[in-house]
Amino acid sequence: VSYYSSNYPREFYDQYAQSQDKSVVNKMQQKYWKTKQTLIKVTGKKEDEHVVASDADLDAKLELFHSIQRTCMELLKAIELYQKRICFLSQEENELGKFLRSQGSQDKTRAGKMMQATGKALCFSSQQRLALRTPLSRLYQEVETFRYRAISDTWLTVNRMEQYRTEYRGALLWMKDVSQELDPDLYKQMEKFRKVQAQVRHAKLNFDKLKTDVCQKVDLLGASRCNLLSHVLTTYQTTLLHFWEKTSHTMAAIHESFKGYQPYEFSMLK
Repeated sequence: VSYYSSNYPREFYDQYAQSQDKSVVNKMQQKYWKTKQTLIKVTGKKEDEHVVASDADLDAKLELFHSIQRTCMELLKAIELYQKRICFLSQEENELGKFLRSQGSQDKTRAGKMMQATGKALCFSSQQRLALRTPLSRLYQEVETFRYRAISDTWLTVNRMEQYRTEYRGALLWMKDVSQELDPDLYKQMEKFRKVQAQVRHAKLNFDKLKTDVCQKVDLLGASRCNLLSHVLTTYQTTLLHFWEKTSHTMAAIHESFKGYQPYEFSMLK
């Protein structure tokens, strides 16, 4: 023990210990503790609160990532449903317009003129409404591309990070188990403890690198989605405003032309 402490710095010993980690027994031990950590995670057993707390910032980023992942899928489904409803509404509006024009052409009174004018306005509105599909289709394509590329890339990094986190926490369990039976006066036990300790440092180094990558990618992912939606939805908003301006102008013109007409009272026969 004194020879190690007086002649070799820690980093040299870590390199030596890692070079000795290739034995079959050592690999089996690593797999055992990694598997045990996996079972703890899967079964939801309580882990060391200090270890869990040290990953609080990472877990917050993962929660944000899963939220982005989930809401993008929900947005795609909502766009699909919205597209269908627009087509259905446009079709019904057009059918009503045709019906009013047909009935109005058979009525030679002022009521017939009112039905024809209203029918034309409804047909015009149904055609203009379909213009909303173009920006919505682009929005769908952009979000789908974002999901397949950006989210998938981040998801792969998250998976790699989780593997290293499991390996690191498994190494911590291993070191805890070894330390409980540690006798500082026995050289073999100290040697084993230092090997496990070196394994923990190596696992933590790999985990910390992937942890940083995940946090950076999730931040970039959130900012990218905001920019994407802000840019694409501007076109949709402009198209929607133009639609309401045109249709409201048409309806207002019809309303103005109806001034002075005798109002009709309708009653339902049961």
